[in-house]
Amino acid sequence: MTMFPPGKWYCKNNTGIDMKVAFVASEVVPFAKTGGLADVAGALPIEMKKMGVDIKVFMPKYYSVDEHKYKLKYLDSVGELRIRVNGYPQPVSVYTGFLPNSNVEIFFIDAPKYFHRSSIYTNDWDEDERFILFQKAVIEVMQRLGWAPDLIHCNDWQTGLIPLMIRDNYNWDRMFDNTSIIFTIHNIGYQGVFGIDTLRKAEIKEKHFYETHAIEHGGAVNFMKAAILYSDIINTVSDTYARELLSSEYGAGMHYYLWQRKDDLYGILNGIDYDVWDPERDRHLPHHYNRENLSGKTENKKFMLEKMHLPYHPDVPVVGMVTRMVSQKGFDILEPVIFELMQYDLQFVILGSGESKYEEMFNHVARIFPHKVSVYLGYNNELAHLIEAGADIFLMPSAYEPCGLNQMYSLLYGTVPVVRKTGGLADTVFDWDETSYHGHDYGNGFSFNDYAGWALSDAVKRAVNRFHDKATWTKIQQNGMKMDLSWKGSAEKYLELYKRAMAK
Repeated sequence: MTMFPPGKWYCKNNTGIDMKVAFVASEVVPFAKTGGLADVAGALPIEMKKMGVDIKVFMPKYYSVDEHKYKLKYLDSVGELRIRVNGYPQPVSVYTGFLPNSNVEIFFIDAPKYFHRSSIYTNDWDEDERFILFQKAVIEVMQRLGWAPDLIHCNDWQTGLIPLMIRDNYNWDRMFDNTSIIFTIHNIGYQGVFGIDTLRKAEIKEKHFYETHAIEHGGAVNFMKAAILYSDIINTVSDTYARELLSSEYGAGMHYYLWQRKDDLYGILNGIDYDVWDPERDRHLPHHYNRENLSGKTENKKFMLEKMHLPYHPDVPVVGMVTRMVSQKGFDILEPVIFELMQYDLQFVILGSGESKYEEMFNHVARIFPHKVSVYLGYNNELAHLIEAGADIFLMPSAYEPCGLNQMYSLLYGTVPVVRKTGGLADTVFDWDETSYHGHDYGNGFSFNDYAGWALSDAVKRAVNRFHDKATWTKIQQNGMKMDLSWKGSAEKYLELYKRAMAK
């Protein structure tokens, strides 16, 4: 994996940059979201635009995208396209709008047959066709517009064929001769794996499967492998995750190919949107606060506990979780020690949903310890903000976490994170006990290495013990709250990465 060179390479406060970028993603906030990709796609292009990049965003027009609410317009200059998928031309229209509070133009690929469904992603038999059409349409819309980007920024498997298509299917069009491509891996666990008939559907030459194996993995068509091998630059959403992807443990079968490209592999941490997440102006909080005056945090704790039907005790720390209740998020190591944790002097609030066995586990624990545990099953955005502000400790014991956002929200809100040392968690949370042992005082949380219940329990216990040392606890909180976790710094690194891709 290649690290960024010294800071002199970074581009600071650039304006008027002569660079055209197509940013392609299957989900973009606020139009459609299932995970962190949507947050990146909704925020990074705005920051790039501020730095002078001519950037346009492309995404599917799902059934849930309200064209009236977002004031979308039919793009007459493109009209109706006929995109061939599985041998048949499919009608496609294009709508345009802008990312909220910005002048970043976004293009919506409208194909009702494929995208007017009840969910963004499906297990339907034609899932490959849906995103074959999307990727072809993005390329052909740029052709119709006569807009040749210097760089195409692809994201996750749903855009993984674009690098191959640009260099093969569409290489007859000389307008893409100088177009570079970056591919960002947001979660390597989802690779776009389909049967061999996908080659015919996408009109990919069989040599890429049988001879070069550029799109073949394990006897199946793999969109992500094609992107890894055909992009100029590959990056992911934290330095540590980029290193982890080179191992068989975390690489999900792609580690061998990433090793081949390790000199072109980078990690850039995601940022967070301060317009949404900021304890000084969060519209979901009854009391605002900052690192100089944390009294509002105490009031939010009281308010949150009242809503969660738990008693307030000033000397009892509240551990919060806002998460999917699945093994990847650490529930398989939390389950065997949950009753051990209940012996500590703490309270527990959790918001989320997931596997029924974990939902039932927490409901069971809440019935046994009604004054210590409260569970909200489902999604509640206001409560998510309240837990971030009202909890004292935030627990994220993930098996893997490419970047993670909740630990960054927690740091900003003075809620001390307890995390497993993996991916973006390792890049943002620095264990207080480890750093203080070496004579430093920049620790902002607690972490553990081994993916085991005993390690999780020990880290929580250390945090609970430190909570009672108020001077130290305040220092830990303030260390987190003074970090710059905005998109600006990440965008500057992406700009440098764009330049590197174009230089190649």
